[in-house]
Formats: sequence, C-alpha cells, structure tokens
Amino acid sequence: MTTATRATANDSGPESETAAIESHAQPGSKHKPEPEGGNSPQSKRAKTSEAQAAEQQAEEIEGESESESGNGNENENENENENENENENETETEIKNGAEPSADNSSSSPDAESGTAVERHGREGSDSAVPSSILEKGVIYFFFRGRIGIDEPSSVDDVARSYIILRPMAKDAKLGSGTIGDAGNSRLVAIPKKVLPQSGRDRWIAFVEKSRVSFKQLKEDFLASSDYDTKTAGTRHAPAATPIGEGVYVITTTGRENHLAYVLTLPDKLGEVQTKMGLKSQGSFILSTKNPEYPGPANARLPETPDFPKEVQEEFRSLRWMPTQPKHLDYANTQFLLIGESSGTDKALEPQGDDDGDAGAEKPADELEKLEAEDEERMAAGLDGDDASRIFADLQAQAGDYPKLQTTF
Repeated sequence: MTTATRATANDSGPESETAAIESHAQPGSKHKPEPEGGNSPQSKRAKTSEAQAAEQQAEEIEGESESESGNGNENENENENENENENENETETEIKNGAEPSADNSSSSPDAESGTAVERHGREGSDSAVPSSILEKGVIYFFFRGRIGIDEPSSVDDVARSYIILRPMAKDAKLGSGTIGDAGNSRLVAIPKKVLPQSGRDRWIAFVEKSRVSFKQLKEDFLASSDYDTKTAGTRHAPAATPIGEGVYVITTTGRENHLAYVLTLPDKLGEVQTKMGLKSQGSFILSTKNPEYPGPANARLPETPDFPKEVQEEFRSLRWMPTQPKHLDYANTQFLLIGESSGTDKALEPQGDDDGDAGAEKPADELEKLEAEDEERMAAGLDGDDASRIFADLQAQAGDYPKLQTTF
C-alpha cells in the first residue's frame, strides 16, 4: 500500500550519550517533582544546594557523553551509517509531522466520549476514588520496526528501534466493552536503544516522536510501510510497524521519583520476542525529563526542542532533569530518561500519602489491577480475532494491512 514517507533510521543517535548516563545519572533523586502549575511558594523556595547538585550531576553526564561520543558501539554505528546518512532528512520531517500541542494541556483529561470502551466517571466517587499518587492511567501498546528492507526481523539486530504508544484516559474513567475509541490524545514514544531497559543500570534517552495524535495519523504516518527515494541507493523500503504487546499503564509519583508501571494483557504468554525486547508481564521504569534549555551532546540532539509553555519551563528552575509529569509527554520532541527497574512494579506502586493508611483510599496497585481486569474482559468479550486483530481494531486499522503480533524471531 502507498503511504506517507517516513524515516526509521538514525537509530544510533542517542546511544553514545546514554552509555555515559548508564553509569552516572540519578535523575529525580536530588529533588522532588513539582506540583502542577509550578508557581507554588514551595517551588520558589527550592534549596540552592539542590539545584547545584543537579547541575553538577548533569554536567558530569554531558561531559562524559561528549568524551564517549566517538567511542563504544563502533561496530553498530558503522553498520547503521548508511541508514543514518540516507534518512537524516526524513527523520527531521517525521518529527515535525507530529501534531502540535495546544497550551491548555487538556489531552491528559479527555472529555466524555461516546461509542468507546472508555467510560468517563466510571469509578465511584470520581477522581477522589483514584489514588493521589497516580498522575495518569491509560492503555499502552508496544511496537517495533524492522531495519530498512527487513519486513520480518529474525533477531534484535534486525530491529531499527522500538516504540510505545500511550493512550491516556481520565483518572476517574473505567474500561467497558469494545474498542477504546480515538480521543486524539495518543502519544508515540521512540526508543532508539531498541530494547527496553531492564534494571537501574539501563538508562537511556527516549523521546516523544508524535504528541496529541489521532489514530488516523498513527495509521498513516507510523503503522504503515513506505517506500522512499535516496540519492545514493535509489528506492528504499521502510517496513510496517510490528505489534509485540498491549496492556494498561499508570504514571505514578513517589514524591521523589515518577514511574511508568504497566501490565501486559496481550499476548497471554510472553514469547521469545517479548523477552528479548525487554517486555515483562508487568514492569516499570523511572522517568525523568530533560530540560530543553540545556543542550545535550551533539549526537543526541533533535532538530527541534519541545514547545513547553512558560509555566512548564519555569518548573525546571535551573535543574537539567526533573521527574516526568504526564503533561511533558504532550509535547513532541520531549526527551526523557527511561530507567529500568529490576524490582518489577513494587516501587512504582508503593502507596503514598493519602493512599496509605486511609481506610477509604485505593492503593495504586489496586487501581492498576482493576484496569488490567477491565482490559482483559473487553478484549475477550468484545474484540474478535487474534491478538494483532484486537490491537489494530483498537487503533481503528485493518489488521490485514499490517504484520501479525510477533512472539518468535
């Protein structure tokens, strides 16, 4: 099928930076996440030592990243050079094609929807019934794309990069029957490292490739394969995106760090592909957003920075990193550290404040468990076909036009 031209190369970009980050950065450990709005007296009275510590830490990260940018991963970089050179212009175009966010940040709390499985105000007692430590919840999808010319990857080496699609829901919503529907608030996150981080030693930069996009945009600009012309190699073929998992997620705060925790509902059993790509039945990551006012190493810079409004930018103060807020992910080109957690979801779902000790308060783990049960029920009862058909039905795409959910290489 003929689709819009898009790029899938430039795979080795941030990897040199992240090699250095793996051995140093502890983003979020020096400061607590800022409240929404960023103008509270507490944020204005932030300790100078905190900012200085974060500044020093960031300088160490970037200094070592620069020194290592020409070392390590040499063989991989050499293999990727052809794709990188041919597609650097397409990559910039691809990033620019993402929907521009508006300043009201309303996408994280979509309005009431009709004809979808997302039932607004489905939770009893509205938002108050949801644990206060949960900042966002929704449905999550995992994909990868093969390298140029490789429609059926036979190993991780054949993968260009992996992706996460986040479809947020209102905090008080529940999942009913049918497909989730298109609220126009999906996010496409690119992970240049290909595999997902597994432990605290695995720290690398991901970025929001597209923000506030519709399923139509995802179908045309991401899911589909494409052919494009290059000056040096003629027509090249970029394969379609391949699904490897679907589930539910929550973004939580522990007061010191923010986390993304997920539970897979598809496939029922992890296969070779899921294991090698770093997926788990349930897992979590620490998230920390990079301050766009500070440039990273030259080999890890995007063509454009996120267009944060003034109030969001001010929350960084002089810090180079801060715990990721859901609103950061509503802006294309946002770069953030994705740090693995070997403890599963334990830390990410630890009760905080009113979630702990209040007889009427839900626990974060309980909310994620409810969401998982709802997703499993709707998939089993309301969506027919194999796993890939169910995923593509959710994204309003015809499964026959795209690869099956891959479980073996």
